[in-house]
Amino acid sequence: MLITFSSSPPSSSFSLVRFINSKSPISELGLKPRTHVSKSLSSSICYSFCSSSNIGFHYKNQFFGEKSRCPHGKRGNFRSWAMAGFDFGGLQSAQSVMEAAAVLTAIIVVHESGHFLAAYLQGIHVSKFAIGFGPILAKFNANNVEYSFRAFPLGGFVGFPDNDPESDIPVDDENLLKNRPILDRVIVISAGVIANIIFAYVIIFVQVLSVGLPVQEAFPGVLVPEVRVSSAASRDGLLPGDIILAVNGIELPKSGSSAVSELVDVIKGSPKRNVLLKVGRGEKDFEIGVTPDENSDGTGRIGVQLSPNIKISKVRPKNLLEAYNFTGKEFWGLCSNVLDSLKQTFLNFSQSASKVSGPVAIIAVGAEVARSNTDGLFQFAAILNLNLAVINLLPLPALDGGSLFLILLEAARGGRKLPLELEQRIMSSGIMLVVLLGLFLIVRDTLNLDFIKELL
Repeated sequence: MLITFSSSPPSSSFSLVRFINSKSPISELGLKPRTHVSKSLSSSICYSFCSSSNIGFHYKNQFFGEKSRCPHGKRGNFRSWAMAGFDFGGLQSAQSVMEAAAVLTAIIVVHESGHFLAAYLQGIHVSKFAIGFGPILAKFNANNVEYSFRAFPLGGFVGFPDNDPESDIPVDDENLLKNRPILDRVIVISAGVIANIIFAYVIIFVQVLSVGLPVQEAFPGVLVPEVRVSSAASRDGLLPGDIILAVNGIELPKSGSSAVSELVDVIKGSPKRNVLLKVGRGEKDFEIGVTPDENSDGTGRIGVQLSPNIKISKVRPKNLLEAYNFTGKEFWGLCSNVLDSLKQTFLNFSQSASKVSGPVAIIAVGAEVARSNTDGLFQFAAILNLNLAVINLLPLPALDGGSLFLILLEAARGGRKLPLELEQRIMSSGIMLVVLLGLFLIVRDTLNLDFIKELL
């Protein structure tokens, strides 16, 4: 199942601030980060995550401002994102990896807790609550429910004893999920989605109160955060902190993404040919000629990291009412991005399918976010929650939407259920497909990690 965080701005007056931080040579720069999430169904209700190798976090806010080239205050260190492989600085910080894994685990727990509480509060029998799949690592029992943590943290599930041959509950018990009225079952199935939506709103609200919302200020040119040793840029005199204002006499636009893209295109298209750069360093402007080295594919590279020349600051609400106002605008802005991204994914499925990745990638991306800017974890968690909520409503096997579709089909048939064997085959086929896809993506994403590539 595919889902994406689109980098294309929605039709809104709000500005977008992209939190992207990676270490990639200019020849690998990509400007359309996307993220995909997958969900599976096990036992009754469960899910697992997939993420693309590229991820962008967008903040929509009304505080956008444009100023002169030399801003005062701290400049945002936003680096280019690599298209090929995962370059996360070797995942050097174990703490950042743990933070990303904790975010993922929290989202799993919230989703499954939604299903569990919806059933429990209605008096529906629940037999299992699990985080992860496969062999049980730890478990305990309480109130006839087995709570477990399992070996493969790809998701989780809430189990019901409806068709459990070992259960001593009579098959005609009115508190079995399958024997409950349609509305009761709809509430249980949809509760995970509702829980993730509420959790996303709460996360944004906490962000607004604790750290504030980011404000983007755009400045002319493209920032050079880092220059690689012995690279073409280093040989020809570029330094970290330089601002590239023009290329071959053409002024770069103030819009960050388009400016970076324009510069990258020129450099990639000029291997072994001199490229004239107008550079701002401190209060001085001067020109530097750089001759890009040639990649194996014939494109040029100069060995620098690039980022939009922007400054990020924070805006905090003055009172609780303003906090709710900020949260609402941010929440609906993110919802709009998620829906637009999903639309673009399905409209361009042949292109986006190859970019789907697994839980290894999502933790790697989350770790990079945590390592570069802990505040970004708020947005990381909120977007994952909203993506999961939207994708789960799709009427496909192994998704909550698939279960809801079967219930609505039952209602349309006048309360007559599909044959149990047919329903189980539909769900089992969906589960098997997602599990196989998940295993494939885990292996592929692990091999794409840079520190793994260095070992091979």
